[in-house]
Amino acid sequence: MENKMKLYGFNNLTKSLSFNIYDVCYAKSPREQRDYIAYIDDRYNSERLTNIMTTLTEMIGAKVLSVSKQDYDPQGASVTFLIAEGSMVPIGGDAMVAHLDKSHVTVHTYPEFHPETSIATFRVDIDVATCGEITPLSTLDYLIGSFDSDIITMDYRVRGFTRNIGGKKLFMEGNITSIQDFIDPQTLRRYDAVDINVYQANLFHTKMLIKEIDLQNYLFKKDVYELPPEVRLSIVSALRREMIEIFSGRNIY
Repeated sequence: MENKMKLYGFNNLTKSLSFNIYDVCYAKSPREQRDYIAYIDDRYNSERLTNIMTTLTEMIGAKVLSVSKQDYDPQGASVTFLIAEGSMVPIGGDAMVAHLDKSHVTVHTYPEFHPETSIATFRVDIDVATCGEITPLSTLDYLIGSFDSDIITMDYRVRGFTRNIGGKKLFMEGNITSIQDFIDPQTLRRYDAVDINVYQANLFHTKMLIKEIDLQNYLFKKDVYELPPEVRLSIVSALRREMIEIFSGRNIY
């Protein structure tokens, strides 16, 4: 509380965090691919996603105003939270006081597989838009740990301005150099991480690629020792190719 800014009026800075993760798996046969999609749909259904997002809103100190959730056929799920920094507070009689800080959290899942390489990819998109005192960057370690994350892309943007007690415009809360500063160093050591930041626009971008591939973790219902060495090498090459192209955002092979 001692470090809070002294403001004239209320904090109307708008902060947006876009968080995308990709989980890559090898599923060769059509049955394995169907089983993988069914596994993902069960593990990351709308109910579990709601639980993850509920914890996230608690971490940032937000109040949940409403929740909408949906599972889709044949695959995927989505959840939307309407949130606020605080509840409406009665000040006497019928009068009410409220902050203009309604924001939202959304999450969507996209499981799919490549028809030729047998590589299955599960993508999760999470968007957190807040204003007032709420900031979403403190939740990054929790989000990374809540999913099996091979590739991660994050965008953080601060818009608008507020004023301090003397009337000076403030376009940021504190100093932000990189999204990586808000991620545990032990987590960062597992990834290659790259920043693209536009400080003049208060726009911060970080993307991360897992360094080590333990093949057993990427085989669906198959033991790595059942495969001959040349097949293992081929699968690892296909997995790495998929990851590099997603990380780069373009087809490079």
